[in-house]
Amino acid sequence: MLRGEPLKAALAEALREADGLGGQERRFTAFAVRELSRHQRLLDLAARLLGHSMGKVGLTEDQAVVRYALWRRIFCGEGWKRIGPEVKLPGPVRPRTIKDDLLQEVVESPLPEAPLPDSPAERLAVRYSFPTWFVVRLAEVYPEDVLEGLLSSLDEEPALHFRVRPPGTRDAVLAALAEEGVAAEPVAAALDAVRVVDASHRIFETKVMKSGKLQVQDVGSQLISELCRPVGGTLAGLTVADVCAGAGGKTLALADFVGPTGRVLAGDRSRRRLAEARERVSRLSLRQVAFPHPLPLSDADVLLIDAPCSGTGSLAREPDQKWKLTAAEIAKYQTTQAGLLEEVAAQTKPGALIVYATCSVMPEEDETVVEAFLAKHPDFTLEPVGDVLGAERAALAAQGPYLKALPPRVPGGGFFAARLRKTARG
Repeated sequence: MLRGEPLKAALAEALREADGLGGQERRFTAFAVRELSRHQRLLDLAARLLGHSMGKVGLTEDQAVVRYALWRRIFCGEGWKRIGPEVKLPGPVRPRTIKDDLLQEVVESPLPEAPLPDSPAERLAVRYSFPTWFVVRLAEVYPEDVLEGLLSSLDEEPALHFRVRPPGTRDAVLAALAEEGVAAEPVAAALDAVRVVDASHRIFETKVMKSGKLQVQDVGSQLISELCRPVGGTLAGLTVADVCAGAGGKTLALADFVGPTGRVLAGDRSRRRLAEARERVSRLSLRQVAFPHPLPLSDADVLLIDAPCSGTGSLAREPDQKWKLTAAEIAKYQTTQAGLLEEVAAQTKPGALIVYATCSVMPEEDETVVEAFLAKHPDFTLEPVGDVLGAERAALAAQGPYLKALPPRVPGGGFFAARLRKTARG
């Protein structure tokens, strides 16, 4: 990962090649790797305060070992007696540019107090280990308490959230899970969302899970699917185009909403991700889902654009991305998003609804894109998401007319959505 590979791919490859690891060891490995990336800025600051900056550690592998020792010390509260056997030589083969006594010093030396930056945004960037430019930009649009809650949530290992299927059966599914000894609870923000309280991952072995009654899906992602519904009505029997279906998470939710009499038309520019969506649809025998190419967008009553984006709302799951992201990348995504919205709008029939969505917390990719589009298209109107969610849930997940599902108020990642209705021919 430190050589530039995406964390998710690098970790998957390493675990595939690892022999003799049990499930608990694999989960700890994955967690530790994400933690080292998640807290990298703070761990590197601690190393500098102790006189062992990463510039003095020759190999990236040994930089990771130093960060690991500091993570075990600072975040896990462990001492050298526990950390030493995990990192010192002899042991698992690793580069030898640092000696064990240096690692012991890193763990046992008193940690000096770091001087705090003057700017509140910079202080938050250091405390929660984010690039300064990113936090400074967010500080321009979010109040300090909202920003701190968001950064704190994106700086933590995310909980497991599931969507209950079919829709409306949450109480029954929770009761069935309890019978199998798995603790779970409802999530107020989304109608079919549950959070697993049990950290043992036993839920994946339950009859409930194996019978297809649960789908792993973030709460904000579930809300986006909900926003495809008509106000006060259902999607049953309607046609929905999932324009950027990806691996099919929202496709499955939309298929449940339209039912056997409706249709979901799914497409994506990534053949690899769309193949995964096809497999998931096939596994659940959802005959109402089709994958035509090109998508007949003019046939759709609802068009979901889950646009390519920076993924800043998902940094808790993929923390390495925050160190790769730049303001220039955000601008590129904005151009792509605006072009995609224009392309879909040109093929949308009068009366149809476009739901534009991202998993970004950057306004440049969210309301800025929508407002620029509306300024050019008087034949579209913005419908408040609160009309679908209702007042109680809108208080948690809406900001003005938009969905702004931000943790910790809405648990999980950060998501945005807007409802755009085509009212007349352009």
